[in-house]
Amino acid sequence: MNKQPLAGKVALITGASRGIGKAIALGYAKAGATVCCAARSPDQLNAVVAQIEAAGGRAIASVTDVTDEEAVTQMMATAVRELGGMDILVINAGGSFDHAPVETGDPDGWRRTIDLNLVGAYYCARAAIPHLKAGGGGKIITVGSGLGHKGMVGRSAYACAKAGLWMLTRVLAQELAADGISVNELIPGPVETGMITDDFRTLVVEKEGEWLKRPADVVPLALFLATQPHIGPSAQSFSLMRRDN
Repeated sequence: MNKQPLAGKVALITGASRGIGKAIALGYAKAGATVCCAARSPDQLNAVVAQIEAAGGRAIASVTDVTDEEAVTQMMATAVRELGGMDILVINAGGSFDHAPVETGDPDGWRRTIDLNLVGAYYCARAAIPHLKAGGGGKIITVGSGLGHKGMVGRSAYACAKAGLWMLTRVLAQELAADGISVNELIPGPVETGMITDDFRTLVVEKEGEWLKRPADVVPLALFLATQPHIGPSAQSFSLMRRDN
């Protein structure tokens, strides 16, 4: 087995300051990739970069709000300029600002949730495509959710955003197949991060028996998707969930 299957590759990971994004950034760096870690929190980002460099890897930090199209375009250009190209994009930045039924929910929070999880993903993919094409192909990995396939009471904003992301994944795969760019969805299932609320834990983890993972548990699947051949799987959803959620 190649201990550094991503040697010579450049990966950009959004939402890389903590949780799943941080774990993937560390995992990719350990696998040999040069990593651009993007998020909105400079102190946390710098700590991730320092951790990668302390382990002998190479990384840079990009303080970026993915809902800002101009900032995303600049993030991609800077990463390519400083790291020498772009091979892998992991669209991981996400979150929810509305946890209520549609009737009583917050319209502004609903809109912000769509902007972060779906519009931001669109901006990131759109900005990365020319650079991936210039390198002869690559990978786009979207971090989806089981809620985007099934839904949940009180989670309409997040579920709709992730459902849209899954459709964006499939359309991008269709559009980019001839360019050697694969686009796949990774569904982590419930992961022990700040997004796990008490009611979600009770319903999904305790009552349904779903596997509550650590961020590091997501890394093997993220590595699998990043190391597939350019003509490998695309427009597919890969899930770490125990149940069809």
